[in-house]
Amino acid sequence: MEIIDTYSSALTSYGDSGFSFDRWKEYIDSALPGLFPILAADAKEVLSTGEFSESDYLSVLDRVPKSREQLEAAHGSFLKVTDGLENVIYERFGKSLDAAVVFYLGLCNGAGWVTEYRGKTAILLGIEKILELNWCSIDDMNGLICHELGHVYQKQYGTLKREFDNFEDSFLWQLFTEGVAMCFEQTVVGDAEYYHQDKNGWKAWCDGHFEQIRSDFARDLKTMSQADQRYFGDWVSYNGRGDVGYYLGCRFVRYILSDYGFDEIICFDIAKVKELFERFKS
Repeated sequence: MEIIDTYSSALTSYGDSGFSFDRWKEYIDSALPGLFPILAADAKEVLSTGEFSESDYLSVLDRVPKSREQLEAAHGSFLKVTDGLENVIYERFGKSLDAAVVFYLGLCNGAGWVTEYRGKTAILLGIEKILELNWCSIDDMNGLICHELGHVYQKQYGTLKREFDNFEDSFLWQLFTEGVAMCFEQTVVGDAEYYHQDKNGWKAWCDGHFEQIRSDFARDLKTMSQADQRYFGDWVSYNGRGDVGYYLGCRFVRYILSDYGFDEIICFDIAKVKELFERFKS
């Protein structure tokens, strides 16, 4: 696993009048050769939708050098989370990951963006988006790094992506894979009760409403769609709480792990996941 920290050169992207695209390209080409076309194509695609403008991007980028306290906090969290991370993963799972974790200044491509870079899976941590969202804490960085590495682990040693022709199987598979990533994250952190989402009593509330969450998800699964799902993402709400699907997925996978090994479950197909969910929900 490769850790790439471009923090020391990221601010060379700015001149006296603020963010400079030409300076930024020089920084990217020097610090991360070959990444520019990927970032530029993604930004161009988003701009083509009309949902965001260049001025929207610039407002996010221009505030980075003005947010020194946030910037230093985010970088400090990145250093703490990645310090010895490869060794911890090997100690916990007995395997290494062919992945890169990159701390860089992007074009608002995402706070945590997973793509392919130089022949390996890369977790790109966009400084400008991390600051915009104020995801600067250790917990936030664990969510951005360790959680995504859980998906990388399942992709590398099991099966992460499967194609389905119905929402029911798709959302059940999402519950399962997010649960796998949560359990991976907990194992890396060393705490089976750890959730990076636990702010403002989130976990205590989920613990107290577990049976309701489980029964509601099982019922909703029959008719759930992308438009009305309320379990995955902090932008949706399940009874006033976001990310509840990650909690339920983790509880589901912990239930499975009572009978199977981690490296065994990441190879399961949807039929096996369905069988185990039927037991879990009853």
